[in-house]
Parts: sequence; structure tokens; C-alpha cells
Amino acid sequence: MNQQHLSSVHPDAKIGSNVTISPFCFIDKDVVIGDNTWIGPNVTIFDGARIGNNVRIFPGAVIAGIPQDLKFQGEITTATIGDNSTIREFVTVNRGTAAAGSTVVGNNCLIMAYAHVAHDCILGNHVILANNVNLAGHVEIEDWAILEGLVAVQQFTRIGAHSFIAGGSLVRKHVPPFVKAAREPLSYAGVNVVGLQRRNFSAEQINHIHEIYRILFVKGVRLSKAIEIIEGQIEPTTERSNILDFVRNKPEIMKGLRHINGSALTNEG
Repeated sequence: MNQQHLSSVHPDAKIGSNVTISPFCFIDKDVVIGDNTWIGPNVTIFDGARIGNNVRIFPGAVIAGIPQDLKFQGEITTATIGDNSTIREFVTVNRGTAAAGSTVVGNNCLIMAYAHVAHDCILGNHVILANNVNLAGHVEIEDWAILEGLVAVQQFTRIGAHSFIAGGSLVRKHVPPFVKAAREPLSYAGVNVVGLQRRNFSAEQINHIHEIYRILFVKGVRLSKAIEIIEGQIEPTTERSNILDFVRNKPEIMKGLRHINGSALTNEG
């Protein structure tokens, strides 16, 4: 461990090999830091932090602060940062409450400056939160999702894998996988074609996803009817299963295209 004398590291903290701890850091007692991790200056890591290997934490970040939840009674909980993730300047990641026990940021994530990850949030792998994204408690974000700057997400909301949410959006409804979401109120803005191409989805897979979302979000039928049509007309695939499982479990999804040829459409019901 490469530790500067100007930092405060509790002797009981478990620090891996080849870890750099820069000046003016505070690292509490019940903390685990994996190998080859870099902790920049003025970082605060409280009890309950579980930080993986090859993580980079930039100046001013606070990991495992107690939840901003009035129900919190001092219970022992954790905040986990997965391997190869980057936490930029002044990010705050609060630890969990008794409700879930842990806040989790997965592997290979990028959490940009001033973002906030509240208690009991679960972020998958390869998630990107751009600057000033704010997640309320119990938000779930699946693998490869990207939230642009200044997105605010309401508590207990779920955001599907490979989705993309435009900057400044207010997310009050669940966002299913593979889509772009924008506008106010948050609405379907097409399939995340660029993101899927970057992750080696084939043209056939992307067209298949388009077909499903045309029924869910463009035809203007109720959600229950859209599911029935998809099951009857669309070939079963992994992508179809992922989408249908999501909307069955989280029927309070965002709206479909709001206007087509002047007619308001909705996927509610």
C-alpha cells in the first residue's frame, strides 16, 4: 500500500495490495479496498464500504455515507463499488438501509462528477451516470444503461439494460430495455440503435427489437393487448423475453410516442 502520511486510515481497514491512498483521505474501520485501487486526494470512505479491484476514486468523493432516509436507525449496511469502476469528483454513494441492506455499483461502471447514488440502489455492470445524475433510493439500473447529465430518477424506479436516457430527463416511470427515452413526461424516443451496434447486436436483432416496440409503443394499443400481440406474432427470442418479462413485472412503464400524425397515443392500461 502506498499511503500518504497526511491521510487517516483506520488500522482495522482491509487494504489490498498496490493500493494508492493520496493525501487528506479518511478511511474508516469497517472498510475493504481491493488490489490496485487508486484513492485520490480528499476522498472519504466510511464504514460499510466494499471497494473492488482496479477502482479509481477521484477527489472529493464520499463512499458509504449514512443514508439520507429518516427511517435509518444506524443498522449495519454496506455500499459496494465493483471491479474496474471509476468514481469521479464529488460523487456520493450512500450505504443501504435495513430494507435492502446494501447499495451496489457494479463492475466497469463510470459515475461522473457530482452524481448521487442513494441508499439501496442497485446498478449493474457497465452502467454510465453522467455529471449531476441523481438517483433516489431503491433505484435499479440494469447492465449497459446510460443516463446523460442532470437526469433525476424517482425512488423505486427500474431502468432496463442497454437503455439510454436523454440529459435533463425526469424519470418517474420504469424504462424498459434497449430503448431511448426523452421528453417531458418521459416517453419512448426509439430503440437505442447506436448503443446496441456498439455492443455487437446484429441488424437482425435490432430490427426484431424495433418490431416489438412498434407494437408496445407506436400502435396505440393497451399494454395488455400489446403483450398479447407480441406473444402471438413475434418469434420468441432472448430479447423478446427480456422485454416482456420487464413490462409484466413493471407495468408502470413510461409512455409511448405521444403524437403520431396529430393523434395522441398511449401504452397505458
